[in-house]
Amino acid sequence: MMRLLRFLLLFALLAYGLWPYYSVFRLDTALGHDDPAELQNLVDLQAIQQNYKRRFNAGLGGLLPPDSDPDQDQPFVRGLAQGLDRLGSAAIDQYITLPWVAETLRGATRAATNQNPAYLISGISFAFFESYDRFLIRIGRLGEGAVHVRMRLEGTDWRVTDIVR
Repeated sequence: MMRLLRFLLLFALLAYGLWPYYSVFRLDTALGHDDPAELQNLVDLQAIQQNYKRRFNAGLGGLLPPDSDPDQDQPFVRGLAQGLDRLGSAAIDQYITLPWVAETLRGATRAATNQNPAYLISGISFAFFESYDRFLIRIGRLGEGAVHVRMRLEGTDWRVTDIVR
């Protein structure tokens, strides 16, 4: 009985370890077809947009003076920051779409492999777990303009949640 239990545990761990690689294969297949709708189940578009908004706002924070002095009211600066935040968020929502995701991944793969058409799997130089529910893929060589793709386990599916160039 213990032998069977160990075997089942080993099988479950092996299946869990291979699961995100199967999702990468599915992503490669979806990118091979010219239909961004196939990516819909493999990409969490809202998460990608939120990550870009967070990075945009972090970069914007360094450009504007801090609001630390309570005696000095800066309505213009506050208004400018709010306007830039709204405009930036709207631009990100319009710019980051499923076709953008597909073209970004295809472009990164073409740059990494110098092939056309390029297969995502051939452009991957690193793919492994960051944690039990996060998986990192690096397309291209480290330090040479690599694109990092983060996948997260959402329910029963591994989905792309961030693309970092």
